[in-house]
Amino acid sequence: MARVGKAERLRKIHSESIRAFNMVQSSVRIERLQCLADRRFYSIAGAQWEGSLARQFENRPKFEVNKVQQAVFKIINEYRNNRIGIRFIPRDGSKDDKLTDACNGLYRADEQDSTADEAYDNAFEEGVAGGFGAWRLRAVLEDEYSDNEYQRIRMEPIFDADSTVFFDRDAKRQDKSDAKHCWVLVPMTWDSYKDTYNDDPTTWPKDIQMIEFDWQIPNDTVYVAEYYKVEAINEMRYIYRSATGEEDFYVKEDFEEDDQLLDKLLATGWAEVRREKVKCKKIHKYLMSGGKILEDQGYIAGNNIPIVPFFGKRWVVDNVERCMGVVRPAKDSQRLKNMQISKLAEISAKSTVEKPIFDPEQVTGFEVMWSEDNIADNPYLLARPITDAAGTPVAYGATSYTKVPNIPPAMAALLQVTDQDMKDILGATESMDQMQSGQSGVAVEMVQNRIDMNSFIYMSNMGKAVKRSAEIWLGMAKELFVEEGRKMKTMTEQGEVGQLEIKRPVLDPATAATVYENDLGDSNLEVYVEVGPSSSSRRNSTVRALTMMMGITQDPEAIQVLGSMAMMNMEGEGIEDVRDWFRQKMLRMGVVKPTEEEQLILDDQKKQEAQMPPDANTQFLLESAKKAGADAQSAVAKTQLTMAQVEKTVAETDKIVAETTLDEQDSTTKKLDNLDRVDNAIRGATGQPEMDETKEGKEDANRNTEQ
Repeated sequence: MARVGKAERLRKIHSESIRAFNMVQSSVRIERLQCLADRRFYSIAGAQWEGSLARQFENRPKFEVNKVQQAVFKIINEYRNNRIGIRFIPRDGSKDDKLTDACNGLYRADEQDSTADEAYDNAFEEGVAGGFGAWRLRAVLEDEYSDNEYQRIRMEPIFDADSTVFFDRDAKRQDKSDAKHCWVLVPMTWDSYKDTYNDDPTTWPKDIQMIEFDWQIPNDTVYVAEYYKVEAINEMRYIYRSATGEEDFYVKEDFEEDDQLLDKLLATGWAEVRREKVKCKKIHKYLMSGGKILEDQGYIAGNNIPIVPFFGKRWVVDNVERCMGVVRPAKDSQRLKNMQISKLAEISAKSTVEKPIFDPEQVTGFEVMWSEDNIADNPYLLARPITDAAGTPVAYGATSYTKVPNIPPAMAALLQVTDQDMKDILGATESMDQMQSGQSGVAVEMVQNRIDMNSFIYMSNMGKAVKRSAEIWLGMAKELFVEEGRKMKTMTEQGEVGQLEIKRPVLDPATAATVYENDLGDSNLEVYVEVGPSSSSRRNSTVRALTMMMGITQDPEAIQVLGSMAMMNMEGEGIEDVRDWFRQKMLRMGVVKPTEEEQLILDDQKKQEAQMPPDANTQFLLESAKKAGADAQSAVAKTQLTMAQVEKTVAETDKIVAETTLDEQDSTTKKLDNLDRVDNAIRGATGQPEMDETKEGKEDANRNTEQ
């Protein structure tokens, strides 16, 4: 079998792409035209009268009171005030803070450098109004004027996404992560096409045009299609090892693009060590006109189609993807309101004075008098009588009078019904404007919750789109940010710019082997979406909460900490230095956890403070402290001596008391013995028996004595 040449292969790919595109375009044509018409309806003056309605009101006033536009703008402003943020977190639940912080910083820097807000805002506005929006991610040179080939990732807007972005019909996921094909149609002028491709213009067969409307785009527009195709391939990787033991792999396309690559590797000491066959998914990109493939750009970075869709409201019915925004349900009510106001203005513009109707003969010669009566304010007006054939007057004055136009009662009632219908359809977007200053916080919160519910579906879908964008970015970054020791710009959540060295070689103390820090190729991360207040809104809320807490606490140290935290969350011109000062204060207080760099600075400051001699004031304070300490120790010693003396006195007193008690007992005993002898002598003289000095008697005597 003969080998198919490159030109024939490209012609086949072009033919297959056009055939697949026509099938996709025809299946969603009606839906996408409605999306386009919805965006025109709310944004272009006069678009609300396009079609048969304008013919009905031909040569009559056609006014627009665009309530739909106000509803769209309020949802857009709600999103811009509450930006959706993302964070990379480890997929396995580990706490690899360095790598996640690196990814977060690099992603925010790419967003800031590429003005990603423009891409997000455009996609969100088109999705809210029409139902579908999109943006792309593209790898570009970091510095196109430099010799290096370092690349960064940019987020770029796609305008008119409802008529220029198409995915294959088998893609059913809302984020189109399951898509196998994608077309993005890029408009160009004929002159730009000729200058770029040096070829006669042949536009891509775009069928969703504005021929259905009252005006069209200029006829010198040519569409070029960016065609993305997912290819599952078995890739042969050639592993080469350098003289120092470093390994790298190359694929077949690398050697085809650079026929001297092999010689360069061998000349610099690289040698092939093994080959590996890997099954992987890659994205092939082509640029196509209507007649041929203009460029075969090969495989791009990442394993996902770098197109991010955003749907306002989306569903699939009869295997057809359908979507819409906030405009479509309100179009009929908006048209009816415009018709009613235009009719009311037409009626009101008519004269409210009854005008006389004359026979032409009656005003012959007096036409100027009657026509300029409103200006001249004549005291009287003249008219001729109506005469018969003989000239005899038969009638005088006006033949009849015009009627004053009346506004139909049903029109006023219909206006009220229309206004209520629009409020019901568009939601409570005007409720917050009608809030009174004296209403309670609970009432305000209830109204705000209703408004949030009206816009929540758009915020939620935008969160899914931003998450998909971050996933695509991560896949691209793993293949683009691979240069060892490359220094790249990063950005914190507070907008502070920093620098990061990717794939920085360090020595692992455990294994004594060289490992690489900040290696995105080894990352296993997933994306976490934060749908809620923006960083600015969260800061303002934090300041209010901290200020309230300062008013209810009595602890001076707590008040100091709360005040410092409030200042760290303040925003304004020139506030960065003030925030840094308060952060350093919180670091010294031990409230804020320092980073590695800040910890090193604090350790150095402590060492310097320990080595530096104290100043005069500090020396005086230290001497005073030492003297106070010595006085305190002397006072303690005196106190201890006094307590010892007191204890000695107490002991001596107890001894004296004890001795005194014993002497008194002996004296009493002697007195009792003497009394017993005297009593016995008396008893003997009187003939009474003597007392028996028994043992019991002595014990009784002793007890009595003790008592």
